[in-house]
Amino acid sequence: MNRLIVAASCALALMAGSAQTQAKDWKDIRIAFDVPYEPFEYKTPDGELTGFEVDLARAMCKDLKANCEFVIQSWDGMIPGLLARKFDAIMSSMSITPERAEQVLFSEPYYNTPGAWFGRKGTNIDVTDKDALKGKIVGVQRGTTMDTYVTNELGGIVQVKRYTTADDMVLDLEAQRLDLVFVDYPVGEQTILSKDGFTVVGKPVKLGEGVGVAMRKRDKDLAAKINASLKKLKNNGTYDTIMKKYFAYDVKM
Repeated sequence: MNRLIVAASCALALMAGSAQTQAKDWKDIRIAFDVPYEPFEYKTPDGELTGFEVDLARAMCKDLKANCEFVIQSWDGMIPGLLARKFDAIMSSMSITPERAEQVLFSEPYYNTPGAWFGRKGTNIDVTDKDALKGKIVGVQRGTTMDTYVTNELGGIVQVKRYTTADDMVLDLEAQRLDLVFVDYPVGEQTILSKDGFTVVGKPVKLGEGVGVAMRKRDKDLAAKINASLKKLKNNGTYDTIMKKYFAYDVKM
């Protein structure tokens, strides 16, 4: 009899815990960014966190009437940190892929930009010709969609060098330790084309299904709130206002 009482008590406790989870109001949300990744997230000279995704996150939090804490997290630790509950969402140019979707819950995509090849001016490499790329040293940011693309499409043909930050990759391109880099076009535009002596090589390449906010799979209530807010910001013109601050072209999905 006592066992039945204990079992019933445990079941009630589990139901109560489940109800509490379902009823979470998400008035406090911790959002992670990998910095620097200009123009999406970076710090101004006076240390202020800014960028397209940062501004979009602020607008989203205002719409949700949520108190948001912004967390700086290196890219390698993004998904592990999310699963370890160090933060509640990743809003840091994380492309939606089947592999990542096995681990996290994505929002609807909120932007999509192509990957692009960049090199020094005068670089005469046909990036669509594997023979022309043979033996070249290519820089990518570790763990990104660009890394996956170069590894899968050109593994064994080029030498892939992986970097933690885009800034480190650009330094090696400047020092001629790399022949090419493959990064998000807006990142290359801001960090590479803003310097003298560099150019886009070949045509940009559209990759993946776009970028989404990543959350834990159990947090479907948070995903519903974020999806609704992003849709509202697109419909009322807020998204476009923020986008035009950072881009001269449309990145909206």
